[in-house]
Amino acid sequence: MIRPLVYLAFAALTAVAQAQQPQKIGENLYACISDNDASANSTFLVGHDGILLVDSGLNETEAGKCLAKIRSVSPLPVRYIVNTHYHLDHQGGNKAYGPDAVIITTAFTRQRILEMLNSSPPHFPPTVRPATVTFEHALTIYLAPYTAEVIAPGPGHTLGDAYVYFPQQKAIATGDLFLNGSCPAMDTGSVRNWILTLNSFLEKPVEVFVPGHFAVANRANVTFFRDYLADLTAQVTALSAQGMPLDKIQQNIKVGKFATLHQFPKYNATPQDNAASIYHQLH
Repeated sequence: MIRPLVYLAFAALTAVAQAQQPQKIGENLYACISDNDASANSTFLVGHDGILLVDSGLNETEAGKCLAKIRSVSPLPVRYIVNTHYHLDHQGGNKAYGPDAVIITTAFTRQRILEMLNSSPPHFPPTVRPATVTFEHALTIYLAPYTAEVIAPGPGHTLGDAYVYFPQQKAIATGDLFLNGSCPAMDTGSVRNWILTLNSFLEKPVEVFVPGHFAVANRANVTFFRDYLADLTAQVTALSAQGMPLDKIQQNIKVGKFATLHQFPKYNATPQDNAASIYHQLH
């Protein structure tokens, strides 16, 4: 009985150690894939003198999980945090990385965060840290010996999305502009421009994509998600042109091969919810 017990103990320790390790997706580039659907994935790049982080998770607890994985790789400070958009699950953990990290977002995202903080009652907890640096279209971060290109492609999932392209590693941290194997939740944005943004992802020499949520993906996964948005937009546009009201459009949507996508009704992430968002954008 001793050997089986020893084996089980070793297996348990191995599982814990693996859980504390980030997923390596390129040279000194790693993904923290969240085990909580309510919290976003994070991506981090380790340079000679510091670390760049993309998205910090829902809160300090979720951020702490990724920070532990970062520390399993490097003791260097997190110098930059890029938040891909204003939703709390992507930037609620900023404070966990210390007061010295430079927080970078689009100007729209910073303004939206301040509005949420200053609303009555506040929609965000006081621990949220808005950006200290904003940009309008693109920003290059030099984290020797690497570069990271922070790009604002225009309205998509929200009115102020950003993504981060790592050219040396041929990878993109997409934020919620891409979800792997799932219908998206749609904020106020533009599905037509969203599709163009996904096309721009595929035009780059990129092999690895870290989605806002769920597993690390490849080009085929991004293509499938792009095709879902394009197909649904075409259906809603055609049915709307016939004068069909929204409720009837939702009933007549043909999901087809995209039925394999996960749906999350509590987050309004279903084909019917997506059809409603597209319909309202058209009108």
